[in-house]
Amino acid sequence: MRILVTGAAGFIASHVADAYIAAGHDVAIVDDLSRGRMANVNPRARFYQGDVRDRSFLENVFAKENPEAINHHAAQMDVRRGVREPIFDASVNILGSINLLELAVAHKVKRVVYISTAGAAYGEPKQVPVPEDYPIDPITPYGISKHTVEHYLFTFRVLYGLNYVVLRYGNVYGPRQSSKGEAGVFAIFCEQLLAGIRPVIYGDGSKVRDYVYIEDVARANLLALERGTAEIFNIADGVPTTDYEVFQRVRDSLGIEGLEPEYVSKRPGEVDSIYLDISKARRLLGWEPRISLEEGTKRTVAYFEKIAGHAAPKTFANRAASAAKEA
Repeated sequence: MRILVTGAAGFIASHVADAYIAAGHDVAIVDDLSRGRMANVNPRARFYQGDVRDRSFLENVFAKENPEAINHHAAQMDVRRGVREPIFDASVNILGSINLLELAVAHKVKRVVYISTAGAAYGEPKQVPVPEDYPIDPITPYGISKHTVEHYLFTFRVLYGLNYVVLRYGNVYGPRQSSKGEAGVFAIFCEQLLAGIRPVIYGDGSKVRDYVYIEDVARANLLALERGTAEIFNIADGVPTTDYEVFQRVRDSLGIEGLEPEYVSKRPGEVDSIYLDISKARRLLGWEPRISLEEGTKRTVAYFEKIAGHAAPKTFANRAASAAKEA
């Protein structure tokens, strides 16, 4: 199948593109490289550098590639930037997506796999684990913009017969993640500890999320090419895990003894506790996570140790305010 993958110079979508290629699909990649890296781009894919908001650019890509499927990961994904610049957030996440959907209809694309968000869409839930039909109540522009496209997909199916699948990710982690490009605590803790910086936790460490390893996420995207038409799926491990537990797992995997994080005031607007119900993905998509948090942590830590080129140091400095990385 000819597949166009947007955002595949970034962490998650680059793994998805790799999985598609390994499965024998013909892949083209669109990315503006604002956060992605060419080192992540599979050399067997055709690469086009450009912005999904640029209609003429996309028209040229579609004319050359004539894709049968679209996997849409490209997004403005910085939650805090979305708060500061909601117009920019909406222009990328909503208008850029509409560009793709209109071209998908024009070129008779068979299926769109759209990557949405779970935590930013559901808000602070009153029940956990959270199923897909839980009321949507986003508390950030990013959550609003990502969810809005789900409505456009539904409408484009009714009006034009466009088939789609929506994947709402939990917290994805693994190799290629970066604290500079994605707000992932695994990457942040790994990078800071290997640099000899004592990590900061916002709040008391009890904030709950669930995590899913990148290999499992890529497999969900493979299954979504064939299953679950017009369905929305939570993709996570469904296991509640605190910020402190993540810190502890990373610290212990690095062989660091006795170190504790710094604690600072909780950031306003953050969800305190959310983890996802993944029973629908098991039932209809035939998917469930295979990589445990223990195994995923070991693989992720090994990757960051390789990138750093050294083991964790024995002494740690308090994090300088001027070099703060938010976890």
